[in-house]
Amino acid sequence: MPDRPFDDCYWVERGRLLAGEYPVTRDPATAGERLRALARAGVTVFVDLTEEGELEPYAHLVPPPAEHLRFPIQDMSVPSSPEAMAKILDGLDAHTGAGSLVYVHCWGGVGRTGTVVGCWLARRRGGPAALEELERLWAECLKSKTWRSPETPEQRGYILEWEVGR
Repeated sequence: MPDRPFDDCYWVERGRLLAGEYPVTRDPATAGERLRALARAGVTVFVDLTEEGELEPYAHLVPPPAEHLRFPIQDMSVPSSPEAMAKILDGLDAHTGAGSLVYVHCWGGVGRTGTVVGCWLARRRGGPAALEELERLWAECLKSKTWRSPETPEQRGYILEWEVGR
């Protein structure tokens, strides 16, 4: 299994959950390179946290039998409700539990992605421990040199308040 398919992604749980930035570049000549790298790494489920129309769609480029799922969260924000986050986490758990390798992403892979990853970790070990673990995992990503994940105090607070088992 490759270490990481590209620089701006990181393993949350090796072989099960990978997180990072939007998997398609704006340059048409290289648009599919990251998707192919993710497919070579074994990704079979793409969990897209961007809103409809925010970026160029890529679902039609996902190589079969992989799936594209969208759970939109407004940029720089948190899910609209705790139930919306629980639905995302339940989806991640269902797919990883079934043996799928999931790639979860937003645009930059920092704020929304970090919030979801943080809550996924908090579901297992509580918010403070989840933020510590997220910081360690995020350090693998090239962007960690200039960005903190998640980006906003609201997003960090959301993780801290997420309950174990929720």
